[in-house]
Amino acid sequence: MTVQDIRSFNRFYTNVIGALDYGRRLYAPYTLTESRVLYELAHAPRTDAADLRARLHLDAGYLTRILNRFEEDGLVERGPSETDPRRRSVTLTAPGREAAALLDERARESVGAMLDTVRPEDRPRLAEAMRTVRTILGDGRAAPRPEDVVLREPAPGDLGWIVQRNAALYAAEYGWNADYEALVARIVADYAEDHDPHLERTWIAELDGRPVGSVMCVRDDAPGAARLRLLLVEPDARGLGIGDRLVGALVDFAREAGYREVVLWTNDVLTAARRIYRRHGFVLVAEKPHRSFGQDLTGQDWRLDLHATPG
Repeated sequence: MTVQDIRSFNRFYTNVIGALDYGRRLYAPYTLTESRVLYELAHAPRTDAADLRARLHLDAGYLTRILNRFEEDGLVERGPSETDPRRRSVTLTAPGREAAALLDERARESVGAMLDTVRPEDRPRLAEAMRTVRTILGDGRAAPRPEDVVLREPAPGDLGWIVQRNAALYAAEYGWNADYEALVARIVADYAEDHDPHLERTWIAELDGRPVGSVMCVRDDAPGAARLRLLLVEPDARGLGIGDRLVGALVDFAREAGYREVVLWTNDVLTAARRIYRRHGFVLVAEKPHRSFGQDLTGQDWRLDLHATPG
């Protein structure tokens, strides 16, 4: 490996990025740097200008000019920081969130079009090579940040990942047998074959280009009820608030979809998940011992009243 090797790769990758044509194909009024600022604000809603400048390695004057333009366009609001009055907080307005969402959608379409030119059998190699570059030449973070996690809709292969990771993790952590994998496979297959996107949804939590968590919202048999299913967070991604974000996204969706309540069934051994449910207002309504998945367990039914006033 020589300096020239890296410089040659940089020229190649710059051409790849240039082929995406951010100004024309993503969001014409904004440059690539302005788009990066919008993206960071959308995924780290509680930040201030100093943190934003450090995260993006931007000149203070340059960032100020960008934020001034965004404020004039009604995309951001600035005010005193809640934690340090010497700093200025920056938050997206509703139009700002819409602009960031449109940017993200068009970026996915643009990158997806480029990925379509890669043979399916070459994609795992490409993904692994990109992870290797990031790991070796990364910025030295000791640990990922919560804002590095993105919630997205499932891509091809993600539903299979949900089955595989549920089976593997619950076997490793709780000794559950293949009966649980069969249950998860049925749930996922039913969703894949027939679900109403207006009333049912799956979220994938992504970190550094790989899935690290998931949750599903499906219609329950009871009228007006949604059911939370298959909440999962990978062990190496725990502590980033992913479970909270997944459940929060599901509750917001259920409320907007017009559901009256959200229900779920879990087991008492899943203590971390139960803490998340309780934080979001779920209440334990029933529990019953049972023998399932090769283990003696206590099943629990939880319920969240979406019309209740938060206490």
